[in-house]
Amino acid sequence: MPQETSLDPAVAARLKRNADGLVPAIAQQYDTGEVLMLGWMDDEALHRTLTTGRATYWSRSRREYWVKGDTSGHVQWVKSVALDCDADTLLVKVDQVGAACHTGERTCFDADVLLRG
Repeated sequence: MPQETSLDPAVAARLKRNADGLVPAIAQQYDTGEVLMLGWMDDEALHRTLTTGRATYWSRSRREYWVKGDTSGHVQWVKSVALDCDADTLLVKVDQVGAACHTGERTCFDADVLLRG
C-alpha cells in the first residue's frame, strides 16, 4: 500500500490505524441514516475522499484504490466525514446512487440478518 499522502498532517496524527495502516469507514445514507457498507481507508484514500467529494477506499483484495461507482455507476457523493471518539473508525455520510453492495443490494447488511428485534 502506498505510504505517501497529501492528508493534512493534523488529521493523520489523530488516526488510529490497524496493523495494515487502515481505518474502517462506515458509509451511511446522509438523509435517512441507513447503514450502507463498510470499507477501508488509508491516509491517501481519506485524503481523496475529503478533497474530491467521492468516497474512495483501499481494496484489501485487489491492493488498490477504488472510487465507489467508477465501474458500477453506483456513486457515493460525500456529504460529511467524521472520526469517532477513539479515532479508529470513520463515518462517511453519503448520498448513495444505486446499490451500495457489490451484490447489487442497496445495503450490505440486508441479506444475512442474525437477529431481528
